[in-house]
Amino acid sequence: MAFVLGSGSPRRLELLGQLGIVPDAVRAPDINEDPAKGELPRPYCARMAREKAAAIVADAGDVVLCADTTVALGRRILGKPANAAEAAAFLRLMSGRRHRVITAVAVRKGTQTWETSVVSAVRMKALSEAEIAGYLATGDWQGKAGGYGIQGPAGALIPWISGSFTGIVGLPLAETAGLLQAGGIKVWA
Repeated sequence: MAFVLGSGSPRRLELLGQLGIVPDAVRAPDINEDPAKGELPRPYCARMAREKAAAIVADAGDVVLCADTTVALGRRILGKPANAAEAAAFLRLMSGRRHRVITAVAVRKGTQTWETSVVSAVRMKALSEAEIAGYLATGDWQGKAGGYGIQGPAGALIPWISGSFTGIVGLPLAETAGLLQAGGIKVWA
């Protein structure tokens, strides 16, 4: 039995390391991540995690872990910004407001899949244009849902969260550990 992390995210790899887990292979799935028309954030995120897990080629006895993190402002999905202008627009939308960060996790072994999603509430402080420009200049927004990563410089923009910090980063460890154990992966082994 091999353990495959179906993600290109270095943050997910680091978070698994906190559980003492090192994957045998790391393979980023190649799927269409566009939301369906009218799709709500939580169902979208869960669908992405499931589709990623299904897209990873693995032997029947292998365990595959995939996840998806989505930032939601009301019913609106704020994905990975295409450029700095879109990242700035996302930051302006979230400035001084609460938003949700949803991370869905899917673990597949053979034909069986275990899954969960974790929703955390995050409040971003009211941002000045200078703070937005300063954060964008770090480049930290690239490749991150909502255009920010709480574990980096954007942590200075987030005075309050309710929920799972590791879920906001991209892999809720408490829930992920349970799913991996269901699939036969030992945690802290």
